[in-house]
Amino acid sequence: MATQDVKTNTQTTTHWQRFAVPFEFPVCFTENLFALDNTTLVDTLSRIEPDKRHRALIFLDDGLAQASPTLIEDIVAYATHHADRIDLVTRPVLVPGGEKIKSDIHFVEQMQQTLYDHRIDRHSYAIAIGGGAVLDAVGLVAATTHRGVRHIRIPTTVLSQNDSGVGVKNGVNLYGAKNYIGTFAPPFAVLNDISFVMGLGERDKIAGMAEAVKVALIRNGAFFQWLEKNADQLATFGKEALATLIRRCAELHMHQIGHGGDPFEMGSARPLDYGHWSAHKLEGLTRYHVRHGEAVAIGIALDARYSVLSGLLDAGQETRICFLLEHLGFKLWHPALEKTTAEGELEVIVGLQEFREHLGGELTITLLSDIGVGVEVHEMDSNLVMQSIQWLKARQAP
Repeated sequence: MATQDVKTNTQTTTHWQRFAVPFEFPVCFTENLFALDNTTLVDTLSRIEPDKRHRALIFLDDGLAQASPTLIEDIVAYATHHADRIDLVTRPVLVPGGEKIKSDIHFVEQMQQTLYDHRIDRHSYAIAIGGGAVLDAVGLVAATTHRGVRHIRIPTTVLSQNDSGVGVKNGVNLYGAKNYIGTFAPPFAVLNDISFVMGLGERDKIAGMAEAVKVALIRNGAFFQWLEKNADQLATFGKEALATLIRRCAELHMHQIGHGGDPFEMGSARPLDYGHWSAHKLEGLTRYHVRHGEAVAIGIALDARYSVLSGLLDAGQETRICFLLEHLGFKLWHPALEKTTAEGELEVIVGLQEFREHLGGELTITLLSDIGVGVEVHEMDSNLVMQSIQWLKARQAP
């Protein structure tokens, strides 16, 4: 219930409005989501109004549709089979995957037009099927249409299933700035289907594992040890090992968001962005030829070495971290790390200020004091950053 405190002086009377709004949504782990006998999706649609036929519109990553030629017909057949519970207002609408959908505001407007044309209201569903970029863009569209229509995420990559898909952020790029336009808007539900992951190419499977290493390093040393112990199975994409990695990583991200005290990032600390300050810059410097997970792996290694050089982390631990990342299939060096501005400053260093501007508040970077223990610092020594970059370069020398 709202409470009001009244504070009065001779000039001003101020009423403080306070209320709390609880958020909850299911994160389901399943297989073959669109098999006719799998009721996960229709059960999710019906969890609030079980006796209603629910209108839904699906936005589908066009790259996924091309890689899975039967997927559209499988979705249509599923909706037909469960027609008493789901009203698929049109066939799945194809949208660009990857950074393309986030880098042109036209796609956001186009999706909003589609929702308008099909009269999707606040009790209808906008469903996104695809990788993290598609989820980010469709989530923004859903959050800003009618001030919020129900949004279901169906992540299809390791990265989106274990990290971005279970979070509460949406956004697209503008003015060359990553996620410059966005919202904090929890989804109605997240449905993770391991069969989508098993159909990925090797590069995408590997890239998504970086976020698991990241969250293990800052929050759970036992999970890091599990990753080391199961590195062979993960490197060869064993289904059981991948499913465990995704589920455990998602659980740790959910716990941080739900219990870390700042789900909508009102403060300056961003522990889940460990390794990301340089990763975001590296993505842009390579025009996104380096994928997000690949850039994060490099950022993790860079900040691990920096943690050692700054006296926070025991020497040798950074090598242990790099060994795991390389065992999983990551390359921990890219020449773009040495790019400089016209004034001779490293572009990556410039990224620190851009990172602070994106997050707001004072600069806050997560580093490591131990495996499983993240610590916050508020400044970075440019000389130590350069030394860390040169260390990574030297490790790649023949």
